[in-house]
Amino acid sequence: MQRLTADQLRLHAPQLLDLQHKAYAVEAARIGDDRIPPLHETEGDLLSSGLKWIASWDGGLISGAVGYAVEHDIVDLDRLMIHPAYHRRGLGRALVIEVMALAPRTVVATARENLPARSLYESLGFLHQSDVEATPGLWISRYSRTRA
Repeated sequence: MQRLTADQLRLHAPQLLDLQHKAYAVEAARIGDDRIPPLHETEGDLLSSGLKWIASWDGGLISGAVGYAVEHDIVDLDRLMIHPAYHRRGLGRALVIEVMALAPRTVVATARENLPARSLYESLGFLHQSDVEATPGLWISRYSRTRA
């Protein structure tokens, strides 16, 4: 796993955006709703998001990545993206654990109907905080975890 510098992010933005679209297309199919904002982002949107990134590589391919922001003692896990060919290999878990080490508290949100993501977060000690209707019919579950 590698934290991407600003230069690396610019260099790998096309591949990261492709991964983002592939990963969120799987989630959209799973929940039956394609209104997930990262699914429709452009390279410019990704680069201007202000997120920091950790990527996992398999040769020259980004197999998974996590986008996050840290403010004070809280890390906001904004995006967890795993290439569909790398699902069910522990990569998502490893990326989340890497981000959780950055601050005492970690927050994350995912589609309420995305049961694999919810199961992952719950298995890592995240506690369900609330469900919010982000747009009509699209529900988001919010989670939080505080390091012991």
